[in-house]
Amino acid sequence: MHFLPQILLLTTALFLGSFAVSQAQAPPTRPQVPGYYRMQLGRFEITALYDGAIQLDTKLLHNAKPADLDRLLARMFVGNPTMQTAVNAYLINTGDHLVLVDTGAAKLIGPSLGHVVDNMKAAGYEPDQVDTVIVTHLHGDHIGGLRDNQDKPLFAKATVWVPQVDNDYWLSEKNAASAPERARPNFKRVQDIATPYLATGQWKTFAAGTMLVPGVKAVEAYGHTPGHTAYTVESMGQKLLIWGDLVHAHAVQFTRPEVSMEFDVDQKQAIATRKAIMQAMAASQSLVAGMHLPFPGIGHVRAEGKGSYAWVPIEFTPMPPANKE
Repeated sequence: MHFLPQILLLTTALFLGSFAVSQAQAPPTRPQVPGYYRMQLGRFEITALYDGAIQLDTKLLHNAKPADLDRLLARMFVGNPTMQTAVNAYLINTGDHLVLVDTGAAKLIGPSLGHVVDNMKAAGYEPDQVDTVIVTHLHGDHIGGLRDNQDKPLFAKATVWVPQVDNDYWLSEKNAASAPERARPNFKRVQDIATPYLATGQWKTFAAGTMLVPGVKAVEAYGHTPGHTAYTVESMGQKLLIWGDLVHAHAVQFTRPEVSMEFDVDQKQAIATRKAIMQAMAASQSLVAGMHLPFPGIGHVRAEGKGSYAWVPIEFTPMPPANKE
């Protein structure tokens, strides 16, 4: 009988222990952190904004044998036959201007995209504070975010700058009429998005080489679309090239720049542009940012032998304290 108190104590302890364990369990909360990443470039503040991600079929990649694609995708642990592709935008605070480079897709391409504005707000900015929007090209996942749910201009106080060549191509009624049937909705989409800004005089065009605001300059990067444009951002000798849609499949197109994408309007020109820019960025060791590179899409290009490169993402870095002067 003298063992009974000990048994009771042990049983009680086990019961209480199991109760404590069950109480400590918590259901998963699921939501990810807000999709923005901030860095300093000289005096400029650069904020990467995540619009979301989509799954692209690897069959959209051209000029590579299936076995080579499988190998390149597998070595980077990228999904196959569909690969995740991010959609990014970039907010540049120069001190005098708040510049948004591309606006994301809004809800043009499905529910997984359309988060640029939410992430902009999470990063501490409102659409009405943006005074300049510049677009790399007029595909829907780059300009869809220009309008709100009522098809009104979302960036009511901003001038929207569009490459002249892309503007002339996508807003041409002749081009729309002669385009294949499956491509015609793309022309109408651009027209619908541009119309409210054209009506208010906010839609402006520019030529390659134009300095859009001090420190942000347009650079010809034709091929993906007729007027596809990159932007150099420079402050205090520090440089960043926002190269738009130069790369859609990082696991493949750095190692094999000759692999093109179905969406490239001019496949040959897109390949030549990608090779030239990658070579230049590897040589200069400048920072680059891409709309379809894994978020935040900022890093360096490293040469990996003749005509082959590797993507080196930036490391997470704390921002310096704000200047209180």
